[in-house]
Amino acid sequence: MENIILGDRYELQEKIGEGGMSLVYKARDKKLNRFIAVKILKHEFIDNEDIVDKFKKEATAIANLNDPYIVNVLDVGSQEEYNYIVMEYIKGKTLKEFIREKGRIPYDLALNFSVQIAKALDCAHKNNIIHRDIKPQNILVTEEGSLKVMDFGIAKSTNSSTITNTSNVIGSAHYFSPEQAKGNYIDGRTDLYSLGVVIYEMVTGRVPFDADSPVSVALKHIQEEVVPAKNINSAVPESLNKLILKAMEKEQIKRYQSAKEMIIDLDKIKNDPNAIIGTVPVTEDDFTRVMPSVNPVNVADVKNSTSKNNDDWEEDEDDWDEEEDDSKKKKNKTKLGIILALVAVLILAGAAITTYFLTTNNKKAEDLKMPKIIGLKQDDAEKTLKDMGLEMLVAGEEKSTEPAGTVVKANKNEGDTVKKGETIRVYVSGKETKKKLQNVEGLDENQAIAFLGNAGVEIKEVIKEDSDSVEKGKVIRQDPKGDTEITEDTKVTLYVSRGKKPVAVPKLIGLSQQEAITKLGNVGLKSETIPQDTTNKNEDGKVIRTSVSEGNPVDAGSTITLTIGRYKDDNPDIELGFLVGKTVQEAADYMESKEIKPNTDNQNGDIVERLSKTKAKKGETVTIYTKKSETKPPATS
Repeated sequence: MENIILGDRYELQEKIGEGGMSLVYKARDKKLNRFIAVKILKHEFIDNEDIVDKFKKEATAIANLNDPYIVNVLDVGSQEEYNYIVMEYIKGKTLKEFIREKGRIPYDLALNFSVQIAKALDCAHKNNIIHRDIKPQNILVTEEGSLKVMDFGIAKSTNSSTITNTSNVIGSAHYFSPEQAKGNYIDGRTDLYSLGVVIYEMVTGRVPFDADSPVSVALKHIQEEVVPAKNINSAVPESLNKLILKAMEKEQIKRYQSAKEMIIDLDKIKNDPNAIIGTVPVTEDDFTRVMPSVNPVNVADVKNSTSKNNDDWEEDEDDWDEEEDDSKKKKNKTKLGIILALVAVLILAGAAITTYFLTTNNKKAEDLKMPKIIGLKQDDAEKTLKDMGLEMLVAGEEKSTEPAGTVVKANKNEGDTVKKGETIRVYVSGKETKKKLQNVEGLDENQAIAFLGNAGVEIKEVIKEDSDSVEKGKVIRQDPKGDTEITEDTKVTLYVSRGKKPVAVPKLIGLSQQEAITKLGNVGLKSETIPQDTTNKNEDGKVIRTSVSEGNPVDAGSTITLTIGRYKDDNPDIELGFLVGKTVQEAADYMESKEIKPNTDNQNGDIVERLSKTKAKKGETVTIYTKKSETKPPATS
């Protein structure tokens, strides 16, 4: 397929990847003369209108994501039998390759990586896009050391009808969530579970669950508790260990509820490895919810490849994983899925019975009215609740303008009916976490933005300013200043040099050469001069033209060329004084040769005695006054 040109501009060069539904090529954008990546839907799917339509619609949705940590989708198109997506081409390696090279990643670097991935997910989730296949193979480490999340090939828009409950399991077994393993409803918290697995692998060098087949791995995600990362790598701070465990909770309600919430805790750990983060896990009786039904084929749909050994199918995960056609999925129903479904049904039945008896017992408990605790200090709120026979559980911290330790939120409102002995979950205002802001003055604009982004600092705006001392494109200053303490919410304004302020060329025409040179020097401009002949006496020694017109802007220090007039008379005076003493005929002949009119009227002499003027121009008349030549007497012998 190499050398094919798509859309009259994308020239395919070499295949760099392949997945279940698509091929990925390195290509050259002929219009912009740069390398890009082109993802092409495989030929066997071109007649499937449903797949082609989803391919285009979901690519268009992802193209609207604008985040430095997401591989940009640049274009979507079709040409004959080719349906393609154009993406930015990134030089680097996958995070999977990076982990394999390092064995384990130091936790501080893993934190930086985790923040970048979480920010990418935050952007996607805010735009109603769920990735569904977060794994190290789908994350690129660029040559500059930053991350780019790629391959939204199986991503879904939460606004799309395709996001409803499905029996098709999407994702990669080592990294997908329990709800993916069951084929249940998924949302943004599914991606956060997968991110928890990725962080686990970064700091331990291995995945949390492993087995001989994808189905066995899927069962472990559903049934087994993860071995804490700290048990494998003692260098992992307890705060990060808790963050991973919370992200990988089996139930979605117990996990981080948003990528932003996870970013806040990651930043806390970056600033202080001993920070207290997260919330206390939610207990079963904190929420009333409908348990989803289990489809008998769900678990068996997981990359159904039990005949493969572990090495074979693990390597398969390095490919671009795609959602398979429904017709293929139907072939993947196995007996194992039925068995697992029966087990799940029994578990759910037991949970339902337990819930019933708990509810019945609770009805016997004394009804109370929830008191007002919002705004109270933590100790005062706890005393108020205990005096009524209620328990209090601090579920976490919230950002607030209230003093630290003030109750700002609870799972029950004032006046609600509660049961005696019930536990009330509250959130208190946390201490404002501060960190030192890096100094990026003197860096290139893009370097400064990337540097601050990697440190988890958001850019408020970039303002361009003139500067006589700072090179164009470099940061002049920042607000707040570098090396000062900032909070998590602080955004930084960068002031970037436009170079020296342009200078308007002053009025120079009509000035003497020296006046013009002095005037240019006063505004920071240089000069050079060239002469030009002129027949206008008033222009002699004056500036008659400049290389840049008056009022036009030029860079400070630029050289302006001055054209200086040099008077040259095109009808100069002709010297005639020397004709005195000459014969009249000689004088007349000379004058006529110079186009001067001789006047000898009423003159009887033959010698020029004097002239009416000793200098004359062409066309003028000069009167010749004559005298007779003296006659010498003959010599005597």
